[in-house]
Amino acid sequence: MDSVLVVGGTRFIGRYTVEAFRDAGYDVTMLNRGSHDDPFADDPDVAHVQGDRRDRATLESARDEVEPDAVVDCVAYFPADVREATDVFADAEAYVYVSSGASYGEERVPKREGDTALKSCSEEEATTDSAETYGARKAEGDRAVFAAAEDGVRAMAVRPTVVYGPHDYTERFAYWVDRVDVEDRVVVPGDGLSLWQMAYVEDVASALRIVAEEGTAGEAYNVGDEHAPTLGGWIDLLAETCETGVETVGATARDLAREGLEPQDFPMYRGSPHVLDVTKLRDLGWSSTPHRVALQRTVDEHRANDRTGRKYGPDREREAALLATLTE
Repeated sequence: MDSVLVVGGTRFIGRYTVEAFRDAGYDVTMLNRGSHDDPFADDPDVAHVQGDRRDRATLESARDEVEPDAVVDCVAYFPADVREATDVFADAEAYVYVSSGASYGEERVPKREGDTALKSCSEEEATTDSAETYGARKAEGDRAVFAAAEDGVRAMAVRPTVVYGPHDYTERFAYWVDRVDVEDRVVVPGDGLSLWQMAYVEDVASALRIVAEEGTAGEAYNVGDEHAPTLGGWIDLLAETCETGVETVGATARDLAREGLEPQDFPMYRGSPHVLDVTKLRDLGWSSTPHRVALQRTVDEHRANDRTGRKYGPDREREAALLATLTE
């Protein structure tokens, strides 16, 4: 394969996917609406097609203009998007759908492709754009990939768990980077043992390239860090990276309730462990970036931008009041 069309490509996972294929020597074209700043606007090695990926005519025009060997679909948020794209790009050598670990419908540790059941998806959920339907829509997109493969399309899915790294516009992880980098003491819900495996963004991008090159049609591939620290472990790693001495103070659900909070108000908290088995992806030659390397890049970029993540967690005034009661 020599050429790739990245559907999306300006924000976070898409941005790093463009870089991964470009740096591997591919002819890269991005397809997007042009509604966000384009980090590759002045890059002569990245071509651009503007249009709405939900418009079939746009997809067909991009196909005919680019004739891509591979298609990586970073912004297929509805099952219909996947069905349309696998039809339009049926003759490509590879179609890779960015799915999600949220597509799993069972609480298993770890969650395995082909073993752990996916979420069901009703007709209403398939067309409803909300956080509550996100996992169901991604699961139905996976099923669309499997159906396309049965029809002869070399279509595959990659399921990242929650993604972190530089340029993360969601700011979920930024909340903890900011707290550790700025404050001396922080509240951690529970005992800090909340376990939610994460995936470094560059590793997700490399997984998409490797699956395009080496994956098997009709298969899904989990991607996440090969080591999954607890929330408390992440804070310790961040403190080491930021070179700060932060004190963590655990708070039970009852403690939090006194300030009108609950554990789920803190980013990256999960009541039950969420861990994806990445054996299938490793068997293709993939590996994850060491945490100290990934976090140094993340912290360096965090300090250069204005994304703090503070609006996605408890405000500091409320946290300080809670700290005062917990350490009396």
